[in-house]
Amino acid sequence: MIDFGFDKIALIGAVALIVIGPEKLPRVARTVGALFGKAQRYVADVKAEVNRSIELEELKKMKTEFEDAARNVEKTVSSEINQTTADLNSSWQSAAEELPANSGQHGGWSPTPTYRHPKKNWRLKRGAMPQWYKQKNGIRGKALSGAARVARFRPRRSA
Repeated sequence: MIDFGFDKIALIGAVALIVIGPEKLPRVARTVGALFGKAQRYVADVKAEVNRSIELEELKKMKTEFEDAARNVEKTVSSEINQTTADLNSSWQSAAEELPANSGQHGGWSPTPTYRHPKKNWRLKRGAMPQWYKQKNGIRGKALSGAARVARFRPRRSA
């Protein structure tokens, strides 16, 4: 940057006063100040834009690095899962081959389990405790609200 000291600014002011004259000097100074302010704002905007573009590039680089890391983790996890699945299948097959040979017969056991429906009637609500047991032992079957409880146990008025 250009280094302006007090003596250089005083010299420039004196020359401007002689050249421009005392009548026009305030207007020229205002114009020069406004132009200087616009130039500073323009430079600041350019700096901010350059900084934003640099930050955007850095963010893009970080994004690609994170995506690469995520892909690597996904590949390692899927390979481990595939390897574990293959190991389990091989041990399952070896156990399935050894079991009928040791027992002599299948005995109803199959190496691949099949799904059986639980055969429950899901439309009926089944409580944990039967209603007859609750009635017999005096367990409350229905909850009363506070107002209903007060009304039920309020002493009767004698008229």
